Amino acid sequence: MKYRKFGKQDFELSALGFGCMRFPAKDGKINENESIKMIRFAIDNGVNYIDTAYPYHEGKSELLVAKALKDGYREKVKLATKSPVWLVEKHEDFDKYLDEQLNKLETDYIDMYLLHALDKNRWEKLKSLNVFDFAERAIKDGRIKYIGFSFHDDIDTFKEIVDSYDWAFCQIQYNYMDEYYQAGLEGLKYASDKGLAVIIMEPLKGGKLAQEPPKVIKELWDTAKTRRTPVQWALKWIWNQPEVSLLLSGMSNIEQVIDNMNTAEESGVNSLSSEEIELIELVKTKYKELTKVDCTSCKYCMPCPVGVDIPKNFSLYNEASIYNNLVNCSKMYSELEDKAKASSCVECGQCEKVCPQHISIREKLKKAAKALA
Repeated sequence: MKYRKFGKQDFELSALGFGCMRFPAKDGKINENESIKMIRFAIDNGVNYIDTAYPYHEGKSELLVAKALKDGYREKVKLATKSPVWLVEKHEDFDKYLDEQLNKLETDYIDMYLLHALDKNRWEKLKSLNVFDFAERAIKDGRIKYIGFSFHDDIDTFKEIVDSYDWAFCQIQYNYMDEYYQAGLEGLKYASDKGLAVIIMEPLKGGKLAQEPPKVIKELWDTAKTRRTPVQWALKWIWNQPEVSLLLSGMSNIEQVIDNMNTAEESGVNSLSSEEIELIELVKTKYKELTKVDCTSCKYCMPCPVGVDIPKNFSLYNEASIYNNLVNCSKMYSELEDKAKASSCVECGQCEKVCPQHISIREKLKKAAKALA
């Protein structure tokens, strides 16, 4: 495992962090045995950063992580979780949720505590609730060690938040398709120059960059002198950049853990040649031409009040375009429950208020319904 300095702190963390948002499932629930096995395997082989959050797996992720970190594993890692700031209505709620998370995680302290999914509106709300008084108090009494934030909004809002406090770290969405989206490359460099550690989430764009590529993309990858999988290309592109402290991968099986760890071992700053970087730019351009909706299937929009399966509809819409697979995708669309179809959208707009990608969901659902009907 390769290790990188964590911003201005005096320690290093593994280049690969274990994201606990996409555990394997069994009978609709987290497959506990397999998930614990995956986490412990990663730790045994050098991963020392474990990332979870209050809402992951419908509130069950933190409970699973607590089980995985028993038997001495807690002491081997930096543990990260996130404050569900959208639930905070008064100052005392910050402490309420932190204490609940400490209990769920069965630990006396959380190493890295993030204000979760900040955007401009949430940021204004948190300032009005004196969030920094809470942060200072929780650091002083030892319940958290370092404070940071994860982010989904524009670059100006990002810079404002970075400049507002002496943060230890931040977490941004970043991959070769999202280089100029939200905080993006500019935000990455800005935060790093200010001394913040920068953690990367969605390195595979919600798994989209891990799928078997369409023929035109595969032909581009095949021109490379060194053959790699789409996942390896995507991760190495991120690790190629010196401002990145670590990247998080939400792994769903042991094979993904092993593959990502092997890729991390081969990674490094400036490890890609100029020709390889140019190739990734060509792939990016072609993908942009084919993608209909920049959805990462994070499911923040779910459940829909009327039952529309928003991520599923967008997945079918994109697959039909990217893979020239309209016939099969239309068939799968027709097999959805009526209430789950894009055509059932009543345009209430609730989904758009919580979408971290700021997708015009109502408009895109109309287009998906028309294309897939």
